[in-house]
Amino acid sequence: MESVVWQGLALSGIFSWIVITCYFDVTKKIRSLLQPWVSHHVVSGTSIILKIQKHQHKFLDALFSGLSCIVSVPFYTAFLPLLFWSGHGKLARQMTLLMALCDYLGNCIKDVVSAPRPNCPPVRRITATKDEEENALEYGLPSSHTLNTVCLSGFLVCYVLSYTQCEDAFVKLGAVTLACLLVGFIGFGRIYLGMHSLIDIIGGLVFGFMILAIWLTVHEYVDAFIVSGQNVTSFWAALSFLLLFAYPTPEFPTPSFEYHTAFDGIVFGIVTGIQQTYHQFHHEAVPRIFTSQLTIPTFLGRMLVGIPTILIVKFCSKALAKWILPVVSNTLGIPIKSTSYIPMLNGSATDKKSSEIKQSSYIHKMLFFSQQDLFDVDTGIRFLQYAGLAWSVVDLVPSLFCHLRL
Repeated sequence: MESVVWQGLALSGIFSWIVITCYFDVTKKIRSLLQPWVSHHVVSGTSIILKIQKHQHKFLDALFSGLSCIVSVPFYTAFLPLLFWSGHGKLARQMTLLMALCDYLGNCIKDVVSAPRPNCPPVRRITATKDEEENALEYGLPSSHTLNTVCLSGFLVCYVLSYTQCEDAFVKLGAVTLACLLVGFIGFGRIYLGMHSLIDIIGGLVFGFMILAIWLTVHEYVDAFIVSGQNVTSFWAALSFLLLFAYPTPEFPTPSFEYHTAFDGIVFGIVTGIQQTYHQFHHEAVPRIFTSQLTIPTFLGRMLVGIPTILIVKFCSKALAKWILPVVSNTLGIPIKSTSYIPMLNGSATDKKSSEIKQSSYIHKMLFFSQQDLFDVDTGIRFLQYAGLAWSVVDLVPSLFCHLRL
């Protein structure tokens, strides 16, 4: 009963926040206060970037571009399934939840403030990958790479030291030093690449340490709820739905909301799968890599089976969602559009404004249905696509491992 009460209070609190921010236009008021101040520091910080970029070199270009890829969201998305299959399920699910929290809060702050990145030119901007090109379309403050590195490296150090029960002060100091060096290289590299100004890096550090401190306080409670709580799947479904509506509307559209939608789906799929199969595949006594129970060849076999399987599930989930969601929407009389996934719905908007704004204010649509713009069905498709992928990582693929004796 106590669990149901706090779940209801949490969901009611988020819904109340959505209504309040919509009614009082909180996002625009916060933006009007912070955006001029941040923009001023971005402009004044251009000279620092130019001084750093005077020492440009091909080696430094490759080094910092490589580091940016290693700590990017796509890298973590590819790395986390391997962590699940290596037997370290608790670390994998906590890293996934922390990554989603960082992605959501970081992108929320970006789109609330809507502060620009350094002007290019005069700043030289290096985007070595397609992912970096998409990152450049987002707003600047805070630096997501810096924020994510602070949180994930900090949590990983704390987890490993706790797991190994290390009491050696020199080992602890060395681990913390390595984490700090990584954060420092990432932050400096984002300035060197022309992706961020100093104020963005400072913002990433500040918000990163705040989120890390909160997560270190609550992560055990969250994990206990996921593996053994009541109404976990229904609660997380409602939470995921509300978080889509709670996301702030930026000054101009950015890819940030799409990234959040994907991670929102990933977390829902992970939570649903873990809740159903924890005692089968994800308990603390499962075989772990580098032991006689899970050797390197066996783990490589898991990778050869698992990676193609989750890619197939991702494709099938997307195709199924593209077929089901328009049918359901039409049945319920919900007007929809598609900005990229369904060509026949692209440009079907009768409202010119809705065709120009991909990321509109969902709360207005929910509360004032008769006066709404068209719903972008791509949000639902993306959510289900990544939810299916994540579910396969922790449920379908481990079942295949069991049948194949991997």
